[in-house]
Amino acid sequence: MGLFSKIKQGLQKTKNSMVKQVEGILRSFTKIDEELFEELEETLIMSDVGVATSVKICDMLRQKVKETGTTDPEKVKDLLKEIIGGILEDTEPLHISTKPSVILVIGVNGVGKTTTIGKMAAHLKSQGKKVILGAADTFRAAAIDQLEIWAGRAEVDLVKHSEGADPAAVVFDTIAAAKARNCDVVICDTAGRLHNKKNLMDELSKISRVIEREAGGCDVETLLVLDATTGQNAVSQAKQFQEAAGITGIVLTKLDGTARGGIIIAIKDELGLPVKYVGVGEQLDDLQPFDPKEFVDALFE
Repeated sequence: MGLFSKIKQGLQKTKNSMVKQVEGILRSFTKIDEELFEELEETLIMSDVGVATSVKICDMLRQKVKETGTTDPEKVKDLLKEIIGGILEDTEPLHISTKPSVILVIGVNGVGKTTTIGKMAAHLKSQGKKVILGAADTFRAAAIDQLEIWAGRAEVDLVKHSEGADPAAVVFDTIAAAKARNCDVVICDTAGRLHNKKNLMDELSKISRVIEREAGGCDVETLLVLDATTGQNAVSQAKQFQEAAGITGIVLTKLDGTARGGIIIAIKDELGLPVKYVGVGEQLDDLQPFDPKEFVDALFE
């Protein structure tokens, strides 16, 4: 299955709930009036696009209708697609041009963080990069064991300590191993204890100091993994993590299992954070680099 087909299939539930409803509304109106805009706004809010973003999109839509002189309600869909595409378009790929480059992966437990790391490692390896993983979520033995399984599946090296070890020490050893083994990319897991934000902040600050000291001048990405099925809760998590860590991008998992894919639009609009990857299935190759054009085409096609 091609990349576009995977994205299209993964977005089917969102398409059915959001776009099909939009199409139904547009078909039920014979003219473009305020009631039409209100119904569209309500549909977007119900699709987890978020209140602020939905209001903004409909304000832009009113303006576009006026500018283009559109009178046919069914033509509104193309204008909506254009506006959403515009909100999503400034997405950047991963910055990993140095050797080594470091990717820190953060997020609450249960969002698919460890799975994401394994799939990301497999994706980067398929691009010819030598990848090494660091099991710096030492808070849970299960996290270390799970990452070891994924390292085996992706056929990449892993550095681990025992449960309860200092996460920063794991990161230190992983960077040292990356240099010794001539690796291109270091990916480190971290603990997801957001309920104690001060501990999380202290831990991430310590890890960041180690990276700065041991890989100074190297590209560093801090990716927050969010579960698309949690809808607006994902935006709240992102806001909290943004305060605790300098997030450079988002990985949105479980898109295939939810009708709440509109959350991508809210995250990009409200937080200004680029979505770097989306998860659209269980397979090793089901984590895809986010392409805004593909996303919008798959949603509205």
